[in-house]
Amino acid sequence: MIKLRRARGLALLSLAVLAACGGNDASATNAAAQAPDGVTADQIAASAAQYIEDSKAPDSVGSGPYKAIKRQYESFPGFVVYQPEDLTALGALKMPVYVFGNGACTEDAAHSRQHLLEVASHGYLVIVPGGIYSGPGLTVTAETWEQHRDKTRYQQLGQAIDWAIAENKREGSPFNGKIDADHVAVSGYSCGGIQALKYAGDPRVSTFVIMNSGLLPADGPQLSGEMAGEKSLLDKIDKPILYVLGGEKDIAYANGMDDYARLTHVPSAVVNIDVGHDGTYNQPNGGRAAEPVVAWLQWQLRGDEDAAKWFVGEDCTLCTDPDWTIASRNLKAPNS
Repeated sequence: MIKLRRARGLALLSLAVLAACGGNDASATNAAAQAPDGVTADQIAASAAQYIEDSKAPDSVGSGPYKAIKRQYESFPGFVVYQPEDLTALGALKMPVYVFGNGACTEDAAHSRQHLLEVASHGYLVIVPGGIYSGPGLTVTAETWEQHRDKTRYQQLGQAIDWAIAENKREGSPFNGKIDADHVAVSGYSCGGIQALKYAGDPRVSTFVIMNSGLLPADGPQLSGEMAGEKSLLDKIDKPILYVLGGEKDIAYANGMDDYARLTHVPSAVVNIDVGHDGTYNQPNGGRAAEPVVAWLQWQLRGDEDAAKWFVGEDCTLCTDPDWTIASRNLKAPNS
């Protein structure tokens, strides 16, 4: 049943673009004919239309103190960097690193750009595998989406970490001396979350942020490729970990909650907001789901005690917000 829910969700995501991006009723009909039971042509068309509208939206600059931009560097092909536009504005503040695996393991590194810009605006260096294939000025089509999905590999997240460490030391780099390479978060959405979990036990990693994702249980059918991963990976997690899920409507909900239940040996938390598997990645400034992510990063990578209050204490921010539910273990309150 868990695999079926995930399969339906992945099919909806890909078939959605096939249905509406083709721009005619025939493409919607053809996509619906291939859809799993319970997925209607109207759902496919609605999801596709939303994806197209998200691509047209202007880039956010983030709600943090540093206006954020996305760009590509010739010295690091195959990746997109989200960063404060004016690095001199950071002053003595150094940027922790946030590497992110894309939903559907697509190489469209702009697919979750509003979320990534929000993180960067708080003074983080965000690195994502792929290129810029959606967003303002670009036309999203069925062919575009299908061409780029399932193209990234989990090893690219490690390459991103290596590049950040090297750039921090390289003379002439715009990032020379501006990166806090000792504080690295590995994150990802859906398929990208599975990629992130494959860095369990990596000594370079300070924390994990797993979004709308979770490993498939061993007693069910397993997926191949980048989606493959055994629950035993969780035994190797040795750093604090946060799951951000979209509630029971999220196709990854059961898997993510099961992951959390197994993570009894490390500081861990799981937060839910009732938005489904699509999350709020493409809302301005990453929407509400970006808020606990930024707070977690500020706490885990910068030791911000105010940010910790989002997660710990009976009156924690997420505990008292009716939009959210939270479960946690082994989290220490500030100054405890």
